[in-house]
Amino acid sequence: MGCASSSKRRRRAPGYEDPAVLAAQTSFTVNEVEALYELYKKLSFSIIKDGLIHKEEFQLALFRTSKGANLFADRVFDLFDLKRNGVIEFGEFVRSLSIFHPKASESDKTKFAFKLYDLRGTGYIEKEELREMVLALLDESDLCLSDSAVEEIVDSTFSQADTNGDGRIDPREWEEFVKKNPASLRNMSLPYLQDITTAFPSFVMHSEVEDCGGIDK
Repeated sequence: MGCASSSKRRRRAPGYEDPAVLAAQTSFTVNEVEALYELYKKLSFSIIKDGLIHKEEFQLALFRTSKGANLFADRVFDLFDLKRNGVIEFGEFVRSLSIFHPKASESDKTKFAFKLYDLRGTGYIEKEELREMVLALLDESDLCLSDSAVEEIVDSTFSQADTNGDGRIDPREWEEFVKKNPASLRNMSLPYLQDITTAFPSFVMHSEVEDCGGIDK
């Protein structure tokens, strides 16, 4: 059955929302949200063709690979998955991705980064959580450091951030640390998002959507 005869069965992507509404609530323009919708459709059919973004497809989009486990990628996915149902719908995709927009506020990026490091969701960053995330970020960046070098990074970061000496980093301490060390947020910006209307779909690798199937525009 051809495209024309099947078009009536097409539907909006799960969680689809009006681009104007999403633009008003995020760092994206309406045109950028519309480009993200095209990206969302492409990604949601790149591996598991069900119109929803699964973890493998998410990693392909943001981290240029769909293989292997990475704590950083896993944590970002978990925070994007606002409904906690194991997939990302379009509204979740746009709202969460906005945090990584170069024009998003430092305050929003700081809060999101704190949640990334707060692996157990206790409201504090423990030293072991910091160590785990440093290792994940090094892995994501294809960097390999000795155990002693990693420990030096962790100890130095923790000693600077844990200003009250209680053995954990609270949100206020984290905010102050980031102000003094802005490079700690460098993974919180994806430069191509600022040019999404022209960059799409060149940075999306190995993802294909059949012209006749699935999600409507």
